[in-house]
Amino acid sequence: MVTVFPTYSKQPQSRPRVRLRENRFMEWSGWMPVRLLGTVLFTILMLEQGALSQNAVIPQANEGRAGRAATETLIGGGDLLRVSVFGVKDFDVDARVSARGSVSLPLIGDVQIAELTTDEAQAVIEKRLIDGQFMLHPQVSVFAKEYATQGVSVLGEVQKPGIYPLLGSHGLFEVLSLAGGTTQKSGPFVTIRHRNSLNNPVQVKLVEVGKSADANSEILPGDTVFVSKAGIVYVVGDVKNPSGVVIENDSDMTVLKAIAIAGGVNPTAAVNSAKLIRRTTNGPEETSIPLKKILAAKVTDLKLQPEDIIFVPNSAAKSVGRRGLEAVLQAATGVAIYRTP
Repeated sequence: MVTVFPTYSKQPQSRPRVRLRENRFMEWSGWMPVRLLGTVLFTILMLEQGALSQNAVIPQANEGRAGRAATETLIGGGDLLRVSVFGVKDFDVDARVSARGSVSLPLIGDVQIAELTTDEAQAVIEKRLIDGQFMLHPQVSVFAKEYATQGVSVLGEVQKPGIYPLLGSHGLFEVLSLAGGTTQKSGPFVTIRHRNSLNNPVQVKLVEVGKSADANSEILPGDTVFVSKAGIVYVVGDVKNPSGVVIENDSDMTVLKAIAIAGGVNPTAAVNSAKLIRRTTNGPEETSIPLKKILAAKVTDLKLQPEDIIFVPNSAAKSVGRRGLEAVLQAATGVAIYRTP
């Protein structure tokens, strides 16, 4: 008996596998351009978003830099800075800002930092260190040890005019207090010239400084504060209270009003011989005043100007000679100053 075993051909079995592999390769190779194109488009999209985000940040930084100039102290020529990098002992130096507005630092040389805040100077130095491939992530610290223009100049009608060393921001009221307050001859306005905008002075009403927060302007190192002088007329001679009268808020000051503030004339006064002495470019000029008629309201009252002097002689000295005029001018400088309520 012969046993017959079935035979199987390997050729038919291998063909489906080859075809399957071919189909899978064709399927994968067909999707490969699509996947590559998607990757490229995704990369381009991410780059565009990054560029847009950077462009959006730059205007905000510029706006902040423009807005801080009037409120923050800026670095200027002559300032002494302490520049250090955390963990780097060799980069811990004191640097004086040159007249050109730059400082010389290790590794990176001259760096222009004038008209920048200390925070902005730190960012500039960090960028120079990174761009020069000296450090990867430097932590820079800039500290102003000394401002060359750190003093605030207080001038004009204050008790103690001068330069007062101040750091940081202070109110106008505080600065005037350091100068001992205003004098009796102070005018109605205070002019402030900020270090960063000398051509744009700010004028504040003195009467509002202690009352309004807006009038209590911010004063920074390098600023100048000037208190104006009020217009004053002087009444001397045979009157109750020889004095200087302040013209408040540019109000009209007349002969009758000035005489009234001085307490009126004495019984021994020669009212018909009263004189008005006015300072001119050619020197003091003397003019007769019909004081008796003014007191009786028979003539129009005369309007006075700042620095005018009213002299009322007594009956024993009815005229003002050359030496008498000098005496009147000298007497006017020593009288008390009165302000109208």
